[in-house]
Amino acid sequence: MMRCLYSATTGMKAQELNIDVLSNNLSNVTTTGFKKNRVDFQDLIYQTTKEPGAPVSTGNNYPVGIQLGHGVRAVATQKVFSEGELQQTDNPLDVVIQDKGFFQVQMPNGDIAYTRDGAWKLTSTGQVVTSDGYNIIPSMTIPQNAIGINITPSGVLAVKMPNQVDLQVIGQIETADFVNPAGLKAIGRNLLIPSGSSGDPIVGVPGTQELGELQQGFIEMSNVKVVEEMVNMIVAQRAYEANSKTIQTADSMLQMANNLRR
Repeated sequence: MMRCLYSATTGMKAQELNIDVLSNNLSNVTTTGFKKNRVDFQDLIYQTTKEPGAPVSTGNNYPVGIQLGHGVRAVATQKVFSEGELQQTDNPLDVVIQDKGFFQVQMPNGDIAYTRDGAWKLTSTGQVVTSDGYNIIPSMTIPQNAIGINITPSGVLAVKMPNQVDLQVIGQIETADFVNPAGLKAIGRNLLIPSGSSGDPIVGVPGTQELGELQQGFIEMSNVKVVEEMVNMIVAQRAYEANSKTIQTADSMLQMANNLRR
């Protein structure tokens, strides 16, 4: 059986995965804090039928050998943590991290998840939560009679109270970073959790320990660039088409071999 049939099949499967990732990127082009994914590919094992440098005769060696590859495989789908565009909202509970860092979120099971989505909300009791109702860490509660909210670049959250000149400090927002953010595991809802590859979280005050400062009244948009993803989709489509043509060519060659007559 011709080797190219199997090699081309691996190419088609690889481009199917590539299209899946690209379509997910495009579907999240307006998702707050979303980070696009990319697929990393790797060639498969080679079969060596002639060893490079093998002796041909006394004093002579093959300058190059013969190695036959077996196709391609996807080895990783990696998140790209470049910063997305900032959109001004003037909402006092919309916060972005400029540069590195993640907000901490308390999950219902007690675990801590991490996100770049700073579009916060208030519960009926004034608790600061995510759009899914998860508490941010550290937990903070805004007094119901507060008439203004202020968040400094270093993460100090304070409120303006009636008949008071000075702001009342509610708490200190902390952010976290990882040695290998690409190793974080996405669980949906704009949330990420640590894995054995990401390392332990490095928690600190925004603006310290290489953590980015905060900016109130903005949200971070997705870092997906539509034109770039469309170009990548065209490339993937053409690669898929080329591999299918390879299978058709191999099939035609096999047909000709089967139709040989003496």
